[in-house]
Order: sequence, then structure tokens, then C-alpha cells
Amino acid sequence: MTGYADMTLDELRIALAPEVANSAVFDGWNAKAVENAADMVGVDADVARLAYPGGAMDMIGAWIDSIDAAMAGHFTREELAKLPIRERIRSLVQFRLDAIEGQEEALKRATAIMAMPQNVAASLKTGWRSADLMWRLAGDTATDYNHYTKRTILGGIYTATLAVFADDESEGKADTRDFLDRRIEGVMKFEKAKAKWLNPERESFSVTRFLGRLRYPAR
Repeated sequence: MTGYADMTLDELRIALAPEVANSAVFDGWNAKAVENAADMVGVDADVARLAYPGGAMDMIGAWIDSIDAAMAGHFTREELAKLPIRERIRSLVQFRLDAIEGQEEALKRATAIMAMPQNVAASLKTGWRSADLMWRLAGDTATDYNHYTKRTILGGIYTATLAVFADDESEGKADTRDFLDRRIEGVMKFEKAKAKWLNPERESFSVTRFLGRLRYPAR
């Protein structure tokens, strides 16, 4: 593995991000968190600051990118393909949650910053990238409107689950796991109903035939 001293700024941005998040638990997403993280791994603080020229949003974006990279490195499409689709999505989301356990306070601080009006557009773009990566790892190849609806729905599930996760004090985050399972099950039921409704081979509903049966009941 390349040492921190040999990394480019782009590489350092991702590699240092988890340590910045650990520091943000106590110091918030600011220069102090970067300095503490740099000190922890033996990187020059001035160089570390250069890796996050955009301040808090750069740090948070790098943290999310580091989770994306870890997730992509942990799973293979071949491994995930052996699982039912709901288990693929559940496993991917759960991996992300496990990756940030212990950093709940950093998550709360990050969420507040990302919700600021000036940051909403960038936050939505970042969330979309993560949802897109999860679906691609899960084997999704949709190119029609389903491409967008799947990512929008998954982004919503993940965001809602993070909110539960941040305040979950149950043993083993059991409440979060149950919440995630319920949300995924709800989406699966919706997708089944949608597929049935959109199936061109299903028997279409005829108003004329229905009214005719009311007037002339079958004997």
C-alpha cells in the first residue's frame, strides 16, 4: 500500500477521510479535524489541508467517497449476483452503516451541513452517486425511467435509514436493521405491484365490458 507521504492530494483526500470523520465526532467538520487526523497518521497538516480546499463539504464528500470505495472493494458483482435482489441491496446498505458505526456524531454534524441551502445541490449529487454505485454493484442495467426511479427510491431509503441509525441506541443497532428491512420489503412489494400493473400481457380492464356485466349479469 502506498504510504501517506507518497500519495497525491486526490489519494490523500480519500485515505485520510475516515480519520477526519473520527476527529469530526469531537471537533466538527473543520480545519481542526483535518489537523488532528493528519497528526494521527503522520501527515504534514499543511499538506492535509490542501486536500480539502472546499472546507467542510469537501471533507464530508471525501468521507462518503471513501465509504463508496470501501464498499466497491468489499463486494464483487459475482458474489452479489448469487443473492436475491433485496439481499443485495440490504447487504450494500448494511455495509455502509457498519463502516460508520461509532461516528454517529460526525454523521449528525455532516447531515446538518449538507442540509444547508447552499449545499443541497452538491449533497443531492453526492447521494445520487452512492445510490448509483449500489445499484450497479447489485447488477442493475436499466437505462429507461427505472434507472432514475430505482436510484431515487434507494437514496430515500438510505437517507431515512441513516436518520434512524444516528440515534439508534438499541443493542447491535437492531432498530436500524429492522427499519431497513421494512423499507426494503415495502419497496419490493411496490415493485411487484408495479410490474403486474405494467405487464402488457395482463388482462386489461374494460369499462364497457364491466358496465355490460352490470346490465346483463352472467348466468
